[in-house]
Amino acid sequence: MYYNQSEYQVKFEWGLEGLRELLPVSDIIVIVDVLSFSTCVDIATSRGAIIFPYQWKDNTAGDYARQKGANLAARRSEKGKYSLSPQSLLTIPSNEKIVLPSPNGSSLSMATDGVATVCGCIRNAQAVAKYCQDQAERITVIAAGERWSPSGRLRVATEDLLGSGAIMSHLESTFSPEAIYAREAFLQRPIDLYSTIAHCSSGKELLGRGFYQDVILAAEYNVSESVPLLVEETYQDINIRDKNISNRVK
Repeated sequence: MYYNQSEYQVKFEWGLEGLRELLPVSDIIVIVDVLSFSTCVDIATSRGAIIFPYQWKDNTAGDYARQKGANLAARRSEKGKYSLSPQSLLTIPSNEKIVLPSPNGSSLSMATDGVATVCGCIRNAQAVAKYCQDQAERITVIAAGERWSPSGRLRVATEDLLGSGAIMSHLESTFSPEAIYAREAFLQRPIDLYSTIAHCSSGKELLGRGFYQDVILAAEYNVSESVPLLVEETYQDINIRDKNISNRVK
């Protein structure tokens, strides 16, 4: 009872343990994994693609992809294939089905236990916030963070703090102290979001591996109207999904 922030409408926490603690007092969950799961989901769904989150890139991932009639995302280093590199998804066609393994964003998405779940990032912050505000009172934002190697323990990630704060900066409600801290971190940010993310640990790692464009894409603020809603194991842009349903009804 001390840790679930239940007396506030907008709540914020980190990782799987934070999600489990806040899940019973949440009407909607926002998963934030800026580098790069959430950014990939935004880019893919905004183009009409369908994303299946999956926890691990192991033998079971291939079986799962075949079961769903989807393509399995490749490793980031494999050029010319869809992967956790946002740049690889810029030309993805509508209705393409991709299984996207991620130990952070996907793992959290698979653990929300039927509570309405949205994938948010810096790119779609305002759109996601508006959808959540329209749909629910108790809004929980979960920053995925990264993992320390080899322990696998949670590493607090600056980019996820900023992404979470960006979404909450567009909400109007009662905020827990944790949510206020994340919101203020974004509101007091340097003007140049790219520079901030490029110089944090996760950004430096991607730049060092040559993924310059991925950092640029992740740092773009409110350039997307996509609201990726988790429905029947898949993230789909609610705008495109509702339009398709409407067309089928007609």
